Amino acid sequence: MRTAKNLFVACAALALFGLTGLAIAAPALAEDGQGEALFNLCTQCHGNAGEGRQNLEAPAIAGLPEWYVTTQLNNFMSGARGTHFDDIQGMRMRPMSRSLTGEGDVEAVSAYVASLPIVTPARTLDGDAAKGQGMYALCASCHAIDGTGSEPQGGPPLIGQSDWYLLSQLKKYQAGIRGRDPRDTFGLMMQPMSLTLPTDESMKDVIAHIMTLSGESE
Repeated sequence: MRTAKNLFVACAALALFGLTGLAIAAPALAEDGQGEALFNLCTQCHGNAGEGRQNLEAPAIAGLPEWYVTTQLNNFMSGARGTHFDDIQGMRMRPMSRSLTGEGDVEAVSAYVASLPIVTPARTLDGDAAKGQGMYALCASCHAIDGTGSEPQGGPPLIGQSDWYLLSQLKKYQAGIRGRDPRDTFGLMMQPMSLTLPTDESMKDVIAHIMTLSGESE
């Protein structure tokens, strides 16, 4: 276990060193393709179209609204997210976010991500969408009845997101791996909400309903 932890720390440090070197050149791109150039770094995990990669546990980000991407990048930068040692994916993301050191980098890459077309995800989990529809009513207060999200409520869109990622994040909220830092205002709201889905079956049922909103049928 110690060897694995050391290897992870070493990889994160190498990623930060390498990406920081690339980010130094970012100001020159500020007026022409800055966001797209910075996004090239993101494609290594999130895919060329921002569709996500399950084998790397990297979520789909294509089409996420600019405000949400900016918020999460700032959370990773500040340590409000991605510091819990059981959040391996978050710990990988934190040094990547901190490579965005140039003026306007966060805003530029967030705007570019928001401009990408949403990719309809393939279904990987079993669940009863009909049962999940009723339970989703509580989620709709922040994520909207059609899953498009709500900026005033801090709820990101759920459409276009992979089912495996939604399940992993619900479990992280329930375990206190995510949503416990007082600086993560909306994460703090989500943590108790996740506890209203106490079983894997109930989580998968709600996610199955969300997948129908994304255009993926059972």
